[in-house]
Amino acid sequence: MGLPTRAFMTLAEAASRWNCLPADIPGWASLGKIEIVTGIAPVHCGTEVISGLVVVSAPEILPMFRRCGTGPVQTKVRRFRPLEEKDWRVVTDPPKGVTVALADLVILTSEAQRFEAENELFRTTRAGQGPERKYDWDGFFAELIKRVHFHGLPDKQGDLVEEMKEWFGRRSETGDTPDDSTIRKRIAPVWRMLREDA
Repeated sequence: MGLPTRAFMTLAEAASRWNCLPADIPGWASLGKIEIVTGIAPVHCGTEVISGLVVVSAPEILPMFRRCGTGPVQTKVRRFRPLEEKDWRVVTDPPKGVTVALADLVILTSEAQRFEAENELFRTTRAGQGPERKYDWDGFFAELIKRVHFHGLPDKQGDLVEEMKEWFGRRSETGDTPDDSTIRKRIAPVWRMLREDA
């Protein structure tokens, strides 16, 4: 028996998977197209106490996703919605809300799959067989994590793009690899987040 499906993905992982910018995701969430989730310790919302996984109020986290790159890596959020519920709660204690970090914002796998199907992000092969993919992007991210964990980031993003292109080439029987711009688009959100934390 194998491991269960991953419970969630980070916004950087989702952005790379969907070939978009991380800033696009809270924009869609603000329009009700997707839900962004985080975990919170017990807080008071009037007489009610909520905790655990909650949906985040997307407009409140938008300042973290400035396209110019000047956004903070954390912000205060006053509104949350418990999973599987429709009504939003306003945090009354702590009075200024809950600090939410960029790295702690995630999308549930089930929500990501719904979003992908609704927007036809991946072409399916045959019924029940899932998306057709030419390249092993899951393996790519595993290799990227291993590279950063053991060796850190190179000085230039282009060097990392070249390394990962070589990785694809080594795994391909024909030597076929994604083009540089496709690899760069998937690396870029991770690169920016890690550089911000440096």
